Amino acid sequence: MAAKRADSRLAGYLGAFFLGADPYVYFYQSNGNDATSFRALNRGQPVIRPARGTGGVRDPAIVQGGGEEEGRKWYIVGTDLNIGRTDWDAAQRAGSRGIFVWESTDLVNWSNERLVVVEDSTAGMVWAPEALWDASQVLSVRHQTHWDPSSIRIRYAHTRDFRTFTAPQTYIDRSPTSIIDLNILPLYTDADNQQYVRFMKNETRKTVFMEYSTTGLFGNWTRAGGGGSSGTIASQVEGPAAYRDNLVDGKVHVLLDFYGGDGYQPYESTGDLRDNRWVASNRSGFPSNLRHGSVLPVNQTSFDALSEKWGS
Repeated sequence: MAAKRADSRLAGYLGAFFLGADPYVYFYQSNGNDATSFRALNRGQPVIRPARGTGGVRDPAIVQGGGEEEGRKWYIVGTDLNIGRTDWDAAQRAGSRGIFVWESTDLVNWSNERLVVVEDSTAGMVWAPEALWDASQVLSVRHQTHWDPSSIRIRYAHTRDFRTFTAPQTYIDRSPTSIIDLNILPLYTDADNQQYVRFMKNETRKTVFMEYSTTGLFGNWTRAGGGGSSGTIASQVEGPAAYRDNLVDGKVHVLLDFYGGDGYQPYESTGDLRDNRWVASNRSGFPSNLRHGSVLPVNQTSFDALSEKWGS
């Protein structure tokens, strides 16, 4: 099982992150087409500062529109959380029931900020949202929440416009184990070839592991590398952010947030993804202190526009 072949139309990468004590959206751009070498845009200042909710956003995920919007519309979704205005106990028990949303038609200018409620009144927190187009051509939006803080699960809803959402349903529930920070990477999404890998954190053991499916988002999922500890990629990490390499066929990268250290560190696959073989990437060009976010491969037009708008 491997990702699609490299795409010569892709010229680099755009990363969106927050920086720990600064809960805003920061943009980082790859140095050329190097998947693990990035530089800060906008002179290291935030590109987005929320005006709603708690005034802070964490876990920003860049979402590419699908269907008629493919290549013409992007969204950023994120967690409504400014820990400086609350504390962890209160945030976990009665945090936001909505997600931040911004939209763009060029990846450069972001507008139409909104904080959209996606959970019912019994939910304790809606954190680490992500979204992608599934085979039915609707956006499947996932987030984590709980009704009992000791058991966190992953929920999902569908939307076509990031304004109206279907009633949330449970996607992953491993109670009493808490599962958080789900990140799904599509490998193939053809009607007759639905392959995905997904990364998530076992909050009880403080480890990130991977599963794969050849039967779609709602098909059967198998633990990569076998069950138990053999399926673990790393410990004391969270916020996995996976993306395909633009230059090397089948290669996948995943960023893991060492939350007790200096944030994201890059890892890369070394074979069939089902074997769960990962090694730490060369970090000489990768910045320190980047926290839970996402990376999007971009074409030359977008790469140049980002450099012109936000470059130093």
